Amino acid sequence: MSDDAVAAFSVLDLRVGRITRAEPNIGARKPSYRLWVEFGDMGERTSSAQLTEVYAAEDLVGRYVIAAVNLGSRRIAGFASEVLVLGVPNEAGQVVLLQPERTVPLGGRVY
Repeated sequence: MSDDAVAAFSVLDLRVGRITRAEPNIGARKPSYRLWVEFGDMGERTSSAQLTEVYAAEDLVGRYVIAAVNLGSRRIAGFASEVLVLGVPNEAGQVVLLQPERTVPLGGRVY
């Protein structure tokens, strides 16, 4: 990997979190969930995520995720989305969450 690529990647602060609560984001233009994500010493942050095609809200609680925590906050349908939970589209274009393969400390930085 080039030094430029390493520098560009290092701008993102990607951390491991665990979803503690999930509910429909009723007012959002596109179907989405309001998520509360625990990041250990960093505390809890919120996110609005378009995951309704693949996940039921109750199945998200307890799930480990990878999130960008330094992109700033946006209001989505009146809800503060403070982190961006990361995923990859499947063959149908539906978002599938990225998560660590093993249990790791909450708030751990992705390198």
